[in-house]
Amino acid sequence: MQKAWLQVFIGAFFEVIWVIGLKHASHYIEWAGTIVAIFISFYLLIKAGETLPVGTSYAVFVGLGTAGTVVSDIVFFGEPFSFLRIGFIAFLLIGVIGLKLVTEERGEA
Repeated sequence: MQKAWLQVFIGAFFEVIWVIGLKHASHYIEWAGTIVAIFISFYLLIKAGETLPVGTSYAVFVGLGTAGTVVSDIVFFGEPFSFLRIGFIAFLLIGVIGLKLVTEERGEA
């Protein structure tokens, strides 16, 4: 896997962490972890944007972050499971995968 796409995927993982942190943090340590996750996620997105088209990398970043957040809510926080919700998340992920497949990388700056 190319470095820029790996940065987008890892950034999306940290996006899920900070979104969960915004909802559930209640102590200074949890808030500090949330802030660190925000910086890591956006730093990786910015670095990926040096090689990938910004619009595509942002769409993939947000799509994966959204899917990860919904799945995390269901698995870890007891949100109700819905086949319709999972179907729409799958549809979103199909679009994300499609964007990745049709995007050409630019040369290193």
